[in-house]
Amino acid sequence: MAKYTEAKCRLCRREGCKLFLKGDRCFTEKCALQRRPYAPGQHGRARKKISEYAVQLREKQKTKRAYGVLERQFHGYFEKAEMRRGVTGFNLLEILERRLDNVVFKLGFATSRDQARQMIRHGLFTLNGNKVNIPSIQVKVGDVVEVPEKNRKIPVLAQAADTIARRGSPAWLESDGAAFKGVVKALPQRDDIQFPVNEQLIVELYSK
Repeated sequence: MAKYTEAKCRLCRREGCKLFLKGDRCFTEKCALQRRPYAPGQHGRARKKISEYAVQLREKQKTKRAYGVLERQFHGYFEKAEMRRGVTGFNLLEILERRLDNVVFKLGFATSRDQARQMIRHGLFTLNGNKVNIPSIQVKVGDVVEVPEKNRKIPVLAQAADTIARRGSPAWLESDGAAFKGVVKALPQRDDIQFPVNEQLIVELYSK
């Protein structure tokens, strides 16, 4: 499987916004985007005329990178969103939000989506009582994500209660750090998605 192996902070600088790829570091003064708020590379500070296509492409790249999804899978999600009833752009965001790795991150059990993916692949969580190791599983209303007792002493998971208290969790999820458990209370709504994305630009790009 293809994997991005270069500095993650370059992605935030390229997209011009925080993608929260480095966990707690993104909330400190060490954040590369705060120290160097311009695109990486020799011509990063240069003013460029941006075309309509470039604006649409950057929006797609920003969203894809934030959720840690590669191009083929992201396009597959778009096709699924297009086939569903409702607004295609929101359908796409809902699919991305309902990925298990994103839910683990939003519940506060991981400091980044990348870390959440790694922990899921190592089998550190259960979904409705069953061990899971597939980060892309789509959660449903009523699903329970839990950390088995034998995994609760792992440092990052042991600090889950503190992470939840500091960051909170979205309204569609209910997180209990003390019990190492999270519940999907409802499907995510557009207002629950705080990530700055204009999904209509992605729809326009793929519709060309």
